[in-house]
Amino acid sequence: MSFDRSLKIAPSILAADFANFGAEIQAVEAQGADWIHVDVMDGHFVPNITFGPATCAAIRPHIRTVMDVHLMIAPVDPYIDAFAAAGADFITAHVEAGPHIHRTLQAIRGAGCKAGVALNPGTPAEAVAPLLDMVDMVCVMTVNPGFGGQKFIHACVDKVRTLRSLIGDREIHIEIDGGVDPATAPLVRDAGADVLVAGSAVFRGGSVSDPSPYGANIRAIRAAVTA
Repeated sequence: MSFDRSLKIAPSILAADFANFGAEIQAVEAQGADWIHVDVMDGHFVPNITFGPATCAAIRPHIRTVMDVHLMIAPVDPYIDAFAAAGADFITAHVEAGPHIHRTLQAIRGAGCKAGVALNPGTPAEAVAPLLDMVDMVCVMTVNPGFGGQKFIHACVDKVRTLRSLIGDREIHIEIDGGVDPATAPLVRDAGADVLVAGSAVFRGGSVSDPSPYGANIRAIRAAVTA
């Protein structure tokens, strides 16, 4: 997987039709999605429960782009191999999820996946400074993790700028997760982000039988960024 800083939109299947994931993924990719984002929540690290490795394995054959698995779970390490075996391209763990994030990132890369590290809104950018030579992506949460449809936390834009400076010329993606829409996407793109996770902002108004709104929503985000 070659590295580039071009804009990538990663619809979160948290906002898709749970009874029709395969068709939803195919539809949103056909409408212009660059990656597919899978939010894994455990009801412990965050106050919600979503998917596990079995779901990831079931949807993997439907994904033609990149399977971006975001683990909002604690502990992380016992589940890395299972998500890697399920076909994850990226596995992202939270810096707040355990005491040994170096070991976690080493394990993710050891399992053959790209390694991401995520930051909650209240965690400063500097928390990942010692990890930047071990990661392929930094995910900035711009809402408190746990639920879709929350409002974007604007104070996080400065964190993105700080990360962009800390990363320098390293080949590391900056991903934004939470409250991304045509109004907020330009803010984080200008600050240095290149991967935008969008749930309701992509899936709103469409369905498998009428996927054209997915494409319109994706194009609206892209247009806002390039305007």
